[in-house]
Amino acid sequence: MCTAVAFQSGRGQNFLGRTLDFSYPIEPRIFIVPKGFEWRSALDGKRFADACGFIAIGQEEDGILGFFDGVNECGFAAAALYFAGCAHYDAAPENGGKEPVPSVEFLHFILGRCGSVGELKSLLPRLTVVGLPDPVTQTAAPLHWIATDRSGACIVVEPTERGLEVFENPLGVLANSPGFRWQMTNLRNYMGVSIGQKSEADWGGVGLVPFGQAGGTMLLPGGYTSPERFARTAFQKTHVLRPDDGAEAVVTGFHILGSVTVPKGIVVTDRGTYDYTRYTAFLNTETCEYFIRAYGGSAVETVGLWDHPENGGRLLCLGALTQRPVFLKREGPGLPGRTGVRRPCPYRNSPHRTSPGAK
Repeated sequence: MCTAVAFQSGRGQNFLGRTLDFSYPIEPRIFIVPKGFEWRSALDGKRFADACGFIAIGQEEDGILGFFDGVNECGFAAAALYFAGCAHYDAAPENGGKEPVPSVEFLHFILGRCGSVGELKSLLPRLTVVGLPDPVTQTAAPLHWIATDRSGACIVVEPTERGLEVFENPLGVLANSPGFRWQMTNLRNYMGVSIGQKSEADWGGVGLVPFGQAGGTMLLPGGYTSPERFARTAFQKTHVLRPDDGAEAVVTGFHILGSVTVPKGIVVTDRGTYDYTRYTAFLNTETCEYFIRAYGGSAVETVGLWDHPENGGRLLCLGALTQRPVFLKREGPGLPGRTGVRRPCPYRNSPHRTSPGAK
């Protein structure tokens, strides 16, 4: 379960946002991959060198470095989302006609090579995506990808039984299964949704008036299935006031994805595990910056590709996502000019915490 959205500020900055919803144990970390970084594919041991440096969130385990999302120095950004029941991977070609790329490394492969959506579209006919079990799920995780760049162009890449399909994504929205084409068709079921509402109605001489505002949105689905999350995100993204600048865009983005953020305990898998939002992130394709809020944290963490030197061509891990709650304590008028100070959560590790579900 994941949701992604690409959108622009009034000044033309393009952002890619996503929720990472997962039911397996993962420890996402922030990585900076320098230009020229050499890595060996877990599929066949072939060596690659990244033509573009990038910043990404991912996980390294058992020799496999897999990324969930990222943005490179050219402003090309992409994210991987689950595509359960629909992903179909190719067998590794024996004649060398196409470049085999394992599914778990596909995002790394394109972030290190593509400077734009156009370059990715040109590259895809020369690739074949091969399923490779990852150390977390012990399966060839079913994936599809959303990609965008500084121009605002956006596409979806889906490995299906028909091959590696590419779809233009004018809405800039992606969720999970079914495929993107079906999700776009399904939006027709919500054509009656509106940001306005009737002020009154007459039913056989009986006058009806709304209880309050937002009556026009009653047709929006409220669950957490992929079609419901896709429809809610598409409606909100296309109807919110366009943010004026980058800061407003990040705030707006967090509000949009807040409606599809899954609290822990709401969705339980058939394995008895919780599927919930591990983090929400936004990537600024102009500045190559991340804005991240982890599930256990209340503050938005920011980090950029240019915040750290290239580290001599070596992979740089900036550590795990911040999980600590942070609250702002408002001070009284006796401290002029000081409206708040950052304080840690006063209840963390407190002996007075009695809720058995608290962490």
